[in-house]
Amino acid sequence: HLCRDEPVVITAASSSVGLAAIQIANGIGAVPIAVTRTSTKKAALLDAGAAHVVALAEDDLEARLRAIAPQGVRVVLDPVGGPIFPPLAAAMAHGGILIEYGGLSPEPTPFPLFEVLAKTLTLRGYLVHEITGDPGRLETAKRFILDGLASGALRPIIARTFPFEAIAEAHRFLEAGEQFGKIVVTV
Repeated sequence: HLCRDEPVVITAASSSVGLAAIQIANGIGAVPIAVTRTSTKKAALLDAGAAHVVALAEDDLEARLRAIAPQGVRVVLDPVGGPIFPPLAAAMAHGGILIEYGGLSPEPTPFPLFEVLAKTLTLRGYLVHEITGDPGRLETAKRFILDGLASGALRPIIARTFPFEAIAEAHRFLEAGEQFGKIVVTV
C-alpha cells in the first residue's frame, strides 16, 4: 500500500493509466513523480497533479530520482521496461516494489540482479485479467472508479474529440503520439 507523503514513480505518465495513477496517488496523499520521454508534456503533467516530472531525453533518470527522493522510492509503476529498468531499480528504496504492467520499449529489459538482491526488491508483474477475471475484485474496482468519478477524485482527461466521420484524422492524431489524455470518437 502507498502511504501519505510517500514518493511513487509513474512511468509513461502521460498515458491514460499514468494520468489515473497520478490522480490516485494524489488522492492518497502520496507524491507522484511522473516520468515521460521529453519535457514537452511537463506543464500538462504538473497541471494534472504530478509533483515532479522527469524527462528521459533531458534528465539522468537515476540521478534525478535520487535528488527527488534521497531515501529511495518504494513504489514504481512501469509499463515501459527496456533500458529504464536498471536506473529505476537503482533509485529504489530497500524493500521496494516495482510493478511492471507492460513492455512498451522495443529494446531488451536488462534485469538488475545485484540491485534487486542488495535491496531485496520485489518485481511484480500485473495484468488487468487479475481483476477482470475475478468477479469480486472487478466489482471492487468498478466501485472505486465510479466513486472516484462521482467525487471528482478521478477525472478523465480528454485530449480531443472527433466525429466518427473524421476517424482517419483521429487515428493520425493518435499516431503522432503528442496527445495528452484520451482521444474520443463520437458516434
